[in-house]
Amino acid sequence: MALKYDRILLKLSGEALCGDRSFGIDPAMAKSIAGEIKAIVDLGVQVGIVIGGGNIFRGLRAAAEGLDRVSGDYMGMLATVINSLAMQDALENLDVQTRVLTAIDMREIAEPYIRRRAMRHLEKGRVVIFAAGTGNPYFTTDTAASLRAVEIEAQVLLKGTKVDGVYSADPVTDPDAEFFTHLSYLDILKLGLNVMDATAVSLCMDNKLPILVYNLTKPGDLKRIVEGEKVGTFVEETPDA
Repeated sequence: MALKYDRILLKLSGEALCGDRSFGIDPAMAKSIAGEIKAIVDLGVQVGIVIGGGNIFRGLRAAAEGLDRVSGDYMGMLATVINSLAMQDALENLDVQTRVLTAIDMREIAEPYIRRRAMRHLEKGRVVIFAAGTGNPYFTTDTAASLRAVEIEAQVLLKGTKVDGVYSADPVTDPDAEFFTHLSYLDILKLGLNVMDATAVSLCMDNKLPILVYNLTKPGDLKRIVEGEKVGTFVEETPDA
């Protein structure tokens, strides 16, 4: 069966690793996510991953409480490294070869991010986990995901969430929230939808990189996406094109 996507960038929030916990990393959840990733790696899909650090530390929230913003952002980047190492462990326990590449040099635990090296790892079938954001303060991990996706020439940026896609409001608190199957980049920016920050969306728009928002907790959805099934909310230049 021909795959719709041969190379993807998967963006996970740090909270995705919490499972039912309010903080930290739930090993069972990490294992579950790793299993979904392994299923598409076994199909031959090349996978890059960017993980947030919100389950451990949020620089923006800390800055609002008085911490220096730059220091807070660097602390958040370090949190993404912790999550990346946890995901690497979960994947390698399933015999999936991985490499963690960081935007901040820490050679004792990960490789420095070099685009050509990342491309080579992907070509060899290794899952590449991009840690430490862009290495710069004032940029979110959403923006880091968009940047890395463009750099590795991913065919789609997948954003895994805990809901089925993009809604007009929070479906957990608003039962009348409208579900969108297709949106344009400008729809997200104009309507202020909580998908990714404006910088990340603009970067995808400028490079015509589609975004697909889906429910990370639904078993098999990731595999269905790469096989071409309609899952979640698809964001592109012109909806339904």
